[in-house]
Amino acid sequence: MSDRRACPSRRALLTGALGMAVAGGLVAAPRTAAAKTAADRARVDALIARMTIEEKAGQLNVVADPFRFRPHNVNPLDALGDPARVTQMIRDGQIGSLFNGIGAEAGRAIQTLAVEQSRLGIPLLFAADIIHGLKTVFPVPLAEAAAFDPDLAMRTARATAIEGAASGVHQTYAPMVDVARDQRWGRVVEGAGEDVWLNEILAVARVKGFQGDRGLADRDALLATPKHFAAYSAALGGMEYNSTDMSDATLRGVFLPPFKAAFDAGALSVMTAFNDLNGVPATGNPYLLTEILREEWEFPGFVVTDYTSDQEMIAHGFARDGRDAARIAIMAGVDASMMSGLFLAHIPGLVASGEVPLARVDQAVRRVLMTKAALGLFEDPYRGCDPERERIVVGTQAHRDLSREAAVKSIVLLKNDGGLLPLKPSGQKIALIGPFADDRDVFGPWTIWGDESRKVSVSEGFRAAMDDPASLVVVEGASVETEVIGGIEAAVRAANAADVVVLALGENSRMSGEAQSRTELDLPAPQRALAEAIRATGKPVVVLLRNGRALDLTGPVAEAQAIAVTWFLGGEMGHAVADVVFGKVSPSGRLPVSFPMRGGQQPFSYDHKATGRPADPALATQEYTARYRDITNVARYPFGHGLTYAPVAYGAVSLSNASLAWDGSVEVAVAVRNDGDRPVVETVQLYIHDRVASLTQPVRRLRDIRKVPLAPGETREARFTLSARQLSFIGADGQPTVEPGEFHVWLAPSAQAGTPVLLTLAPR
Repeated sequence: MSDRRACPSRRALLTGALGMAVAGGLVAAPRTAAAKTAADRARVDALIARMTIEEKAGQLNVVADPFRFRPHNVNPLDALGDPARVTQMIRDGQIGSLFNGIGAEAGRAIQTLAVEQSRLGIPLLFAADIIHGLKTVFPVPLAEAAAFDPDLAMRTARATAIEGAASGVHQTYAPMVDVARDQRWGRVVEGAGEDVWLNEILAVARVKGFQGDRGLADRDALLATPKHFAAYSAALGGMEYNSTDMSDATLRGVFLPPFKAAFDAGALSVMTAFNDLNGVPATGNPYLLTEILREEWEFPGFVVTDYTSDQEMIAHGFARDGRDAARIAIMAGVDASMMSGLFLAHIPGLVASGEVPLARVDQAVRRVLMTKAALGLFEDPYRGCDPERERIVVGTQAHRDLSREAAVKSIVLLKNDGGLLPLKPSGQKIALIGPFADDRDVFGPWTIWGDESRKVSVSEGFRAAMDDPASLVVVEGASVETEVIGGIEAAVRAANAADVVVLALGENSRMSGEAQSRTELDLPAPQRALAEAIRATGKPVVVLLRNGRALDLTGPVAEAQAIAVTWFLGGEMGHAVADVVFGKVSPSGRLPVSFPMRGGQQPFSYDHKATGRPADPALATQEYTARYRDITNVARYPFGHGLTYAPVAYGAVSLSNASLAWDGSVEVAVAVRNDGDRPVVETVQLYIHDRVASLTQPVRRLRDIRKVPLAPGETREARFTLSARQLSFIGADGQPTVEPGEFHVWLAPSAQAGTPVLLTLAPR
């Protein structure tokens, strides 16, 4: 990068090379958002008019940052991992965006190549996979979804954006908004679980958190990129990258709503998916990328492929070669190609041959450049390139405190027989046993830049919380997937000497995430053997699960007196787990995914259809009904389930009116009472079921939640307003439909609890 060409100054570039629109005063300081958009459009159109077809293709080329990050799976023939080669490509206008490099000072040097050493001085867009934190690592998205708290999700996304933007990043490849209903699929960990509505509200919260409320040009804003469009999480058999096949009603009713919510919240970019949908790869799918995204939803932003997903259409058998793949992708609606280099290599020739209209290329370039304009990069291409600000705002104590708060709120207590939890911080000998007892694998999947010095293990958290740390004994017992010689014997000795055993079991971060699909959902055999040996001691057992998906809990793990789901909670994991285990805070998390009775139930979600032969879950055997031979098709721990440290009693659900007018609303309420001696937060969930409809309906659908803090002995009313809009479903025409008739309504602590009341929606 030190070999700089003689070039005009940045000021000259901004008043000359960016086009006559600037020089002519067409973009002078707009006073309103509409005026700024018009000015940006004039600037971009003038710039497009001056670009060669090669420079246009370059703006659509997204390349991994070789200066600050070594990308995986780089084709050596493309030399995209060579900083010298990429330097020249930037100077030649052959790259529009770099991804997965951070650092303010280095970012300035790289941006200089584009702004001051290329012909047109178009700024680079710096993107990154900042999924759940930069230096400060927050709980993985699935864990945070367990908090059932969109405000919390917005605040962690805001903190992430502040750190990312100060580190020279403009765009994050997040949030993932794929509704995940098959726990075999590894990327369940990256999303908000199985429920459509919860995915919608958290998509909105995360987009608003990343982008902020002061416009994308604000120095703390990150452009959000919802992914993966679309139906990626419905991979057949739960196998990563596999095909998806579904009706339009399922696509529109389950998998598209979170994307629409994210776009309505202001997201200006979207990433395609790897899968084919009903035989057409998502990256070459005009139904998704043009008909729905552009024509129906009028999405104004740009579409970027996932990593080489355009090139992968060749392996799909959908494109003959790279040239054909580039043609299919751009004509389907893709605007930018990540890492394959296909747009750069083939768009000029495709335009010359007439196979791709120049107008389509200009449209894609305009979308990319308008997004750069919205980010304020033409006015300040060096935004985020201030090392002093990076030093001040990244990894602050306030962000660490927020990480701990989020981690505490994400923990889900599944079981607590006999009130074993919370444990006492003194006067009790504790044996902390298992592969995750002293392990610092707390960040979870998709953490690239987390501060390794700020990882708190469970053992460290326990010692900090205990009055006498010497009363804690820590033994590994077994590795995650392999035996430890003498490990079980050492664990049994420690258990026999303790008053209570805490087993830290589960998955490591390499067992969840991309390309980590599993055929079985139970714990690996060495951990099951460890749990069996500890059960044989007869000591009280608390199980702490570390996991990125719902698990199949059996045997001694399922039979432990207490079980808590602790996920991957980020840098403050050890402290957060200790806060809950020792009763500093009562657990308040709820399951965003159903824990199955057996792994063979997958795919599973609480909002399944009743079928024509519904089974009675109260009966152990019931032939010729919709169930398995060995189990009824219900969850061991259902969606929405989560205990606190006090029993909470629900009263009868009441309606302000048993009939709902078409354009009116009704109040739905329930009294909840804390029958314990500890303060708790109860999450009251509103579910509905349309009893008779033109399409068969799920047995329940979540429509709203309320967080209700309760002091010991306190009774409070949780009140909801329900309108006809919340009773809608996606009809046969693919559009939201509301039909009059009878509805069941629940206010309950989970998707398998409560008694419904009957509500009638009057005709229009």
